[in-house]
Amino acid sequence: MRSTLVAGLCAFLAVSPALAQPVPSPQPSASAAAVSADTSPEEDVVGTINNDAAIAIPVFPTNEMLPTAAEGGNTEALGRNLARVIYGDLKNNGLFRPVGPDALPGIGYGEVTAPQFPNWRARSAEMLVQGFVKAGADGRLTVGCYLYDVALGSELARQGYVVKPEEWRRAAHKCADMVYSRLSGESPFFDSKIAYIAETGPKGNRRKQLAIMDSDGANHRFITNGQATALTPRYSPDYSKIAYLSFLNGTPRIYVYDIGSGQQRLVTEGKGPTFAPRWSPDGKYILYSMAIAGNTDIYRVPATGGDSVKLTDSPGIDVGGSYSPDGSKIVFESDRSGSQQVYVMNADGTNQKRISFFGGRAATPEWSPRGDQIAFTHIAGNLRIAVMNPGGGDMRYLTDSWQDEAPTWSPNGRIVQFFRTAKTTGKTSIWQVDLTGRNERKLNTPVDASDPAWGPVLP
Repeated sequence: MRSTLVAGLCAFLAVSPALAQPVPSPQPSASAAAVSADTSPEEDVVGTINNDAAIAIPVFPTNEMLPTAAEGGNTEALGRNLARVIYGDLKNNGLFRPVGPDALPGIGYGEVTAPQFPNWRARSAEMLVQGFVKAGADGRLTVGCYLYDVALGSELARQGYVVKPEEWRRAAHKCADMVYSRLSGESPFFDSKIAYIAETGPKGNRRKQLAIMDSDGANHRFITNGQATALTPRYSPDYSKIAYLSFLNGTPRIYVYDIGSGQQRLVTEGKGPTFAPRWSPDGKYILYSMAIAGNTDIYRVPATGGDSVKLTDSPGIDVGGSYSPDGSKIVFESDRSGSQQVYVMNADGTNQKRISFFGGRAATPEWSPRGDQIAFTHIAGNLRIAVMNPGGGDMRYLTDSWQDEAPTWSPNGRIVQFFRTAKTTGKTSIWQVDLTGRNERKLNTPVDASDPAWGPVLP
């Protein structure tokens, strides 16, 4: 009996939609030989997984080994790479104990929809992720993904995707998102992008470029050429744009870069030192900070450009500005009390009040997309990433290193991303940590990296 997979995958960067098509399930055939094992890519992971959800993820077999432009060169190699990406996603979020394809036997193409449950029970697997990859005559790939409960011997979920060869990682991330959401009850986040600042050159003359990559550090791409210094990028709520700060010849400007067209537009030019552009949840406004006559305040400007509105007016330095998910409040940092602390105000600038009273200094606050926590940099000797509730209570650390700063949230509010400066070398790198604080992961970037920003899940 033939069954179908019903989900489709949008084209990379949403330039043109891919076709959502019914995807045929694999039919019994001669067992495909297991793909030869390669060394799994190294990942810098610290901590232990603290959950009992053991998930087996064998190689995704193919009905016929065919050449493809995707990584690996043919559909057999691609099947292993797909499973590796899914394994990496599920391993590094702190919820599961996956076992990847390099530690498991291969399966036949016909087993994808007819799992050998006794064999997996013997391996103490509780969940099983199986799938397949096929190459079409038009060069596109069909990827199927199935989630099974091994103990019950039943299927829990299935999805399928038709993608261009260069988009194969999106299919893997979508599969991992399906598994994550089905087993955790949380919203997905693997199929998303990260913007950051790529840094090169000597300490006193750093070249800082805007760059983007996948949520696992793959598919890296530079956006700016480095002639102007780029800082503090942030994705728009609909993913279509990135706002960032640019310095050329000492003049600060806020630009919005359109991901689809590759064009950028000037939003505002600062009359003094300018900092930290941030989007409103509806994408209509951008917050930023600007210093005039020695006083730094927070302003709001339409994302399309126009007149700015001043939201703070205190004798001191007011910096940052991160909206609550519903857009009703803004969290920011200020030294009006004598040291850097976290404050909250209404979106129109009224009712400003301090919420951090736990000693040390607090900077770079960012509201969780879930609305329940605020992440920030706590400065008390070392710089550490911490979280607290919107009232300032229940403060706790997520990291304990020499210099961790500038937290940003995953789209579902379960992972915090930040950049770390190494004490001995001064090199900067991007890290992620889950809300337990026990599972850290370093993302590989081709050069030093700072100022990370996590974008929403791709359509």
